Amino acid sequence: MRKVAVVGVGMTKFSGKQDKTAVELFAEAAVDAINESGLKPANIQALFLGNALGDFAEGQAQLQAFVADYIGAPFIPANRYENACASSSAAFRDAFMWVASGFYDIVLVGGAETAAKMGTPLATRTFAMASDSRYEYPCGITFPGVFALLAHLYARKYNVPLEKLKYQMALVSVNSHYYGARNPKAQFQKEITVDDVLSSFMVCQPLQLYDCCPFSDGGSAVVLACEEKARKLTDKPVYVAGVGQASAGNLMSQKDYLPRLRSRELSAEQAYRMAGLTPKDIDVIELHDCFSIATLIALECLGFFEYGKSGEAVEKGETKVGGKIAVNPSGGLKSKGHPIGATGTAQVYEIVRQLRGECGERQVDGAKIGMTDTLGGDGGTLCNIILKRGW
Repeated sequence: MRKVAVVGVGMTKFSGKQDKTAVELFAEAAVDAINESGLKPANIQALFLGNALGDFAEGQAQLQAFVADYIGAPFIPANRYENACASSSAAFRDAFMWVASGFYDIVLVGGAETAAKMGTPLATRTFAMASDSRYEYPCGITFPGVFALLAHLYARKYNVPLEKLKYQMALVSVNSHYYGARNPKAQFQKEITVDDVLSSFMVCQPLQLYDCCPFSDGGSAVVLACEEKARKLTDKPVYVAGVGQASAGNLMSQKDYLPRLRSRELSAEQAYRMAGLTPKDIDVIELHDCFSIATLIALECLGFFEYGKSGEAVEKGETKVGGKIAVNPSGGLKSKGHPIGATGTAQVYEIVRQLRGECGERQVDGAKIGMTDTLGGDGGTLCNIILKRGW
């Protein structure tokens, strides 16, 4: 397999509602990524687009074909990926493999979503389609319910008093908003306090409003190139060191592991093994904090802290920039926003810019290796990507 590098990234501002379509949002991010790489649309050999809800949000299928035409790359092979919130991460993994195999030299990958414009009832219903529509949703399970159940199970399994867990989760949200307030592309650019979190209205006990990520609109894009091309295009190539992906069935099928997500553990193991690295080597991670409890679970499944101990690490400041592992310096899904089809490559966007040293006030000093973690559904799809500075 050939070495593959990121040579350009682009991302729109994430927001609660955009007038632009998903095609327009992705095109905006894609043009930025192509321009940053020093390429032209005609150089793009294939397109891989993550989008989960275009059919419902806009009544539009085949977004990938229209995007290719919009950006000036008509007739190239273009595929759409639907892996719930991990859609563009799965697209990235496949795009990487196509270039690594030698079939393509330069490809464009990313995602877009306009979930916010659907409104809360329809967005909630369509998000829930990524859980088991025959057995879970008819029982009243939506994703706040899923992660509320995991929070209770976490507290019980690891003997963490629920009030203490709620405080730890509140700190996760406070950290996310702190960094989001310093990210000009974030949806929420306002700091919050623990009291703000604990006094916000209850969504699904014990999850309160500020424990939950928002519905968002936005797009993100990445240009990947083989090493030979990359070295001619940029003096700061960021290489794909490892990738992993795993899947799982509904929550009942995962009962032997919960609140751990076994698909995440397996996906991360693949990425670490491919990269020849361990959790101790990672300087910065963008992980899937769709709910504050999800951060605590992810940190443990990824190997950064012992099971049941990540909340204590958050209390000690070990997940802040300058701590043991810098977590979500973009603001994460919680503050940056979560346009689900765009989320995975938006995480890549942040890691690439961190490794280049371009993140200003929220920069992780000396970052050389970064990781992304994207969760689709209630463990249905997990993707992990490890990126490494190449200079």
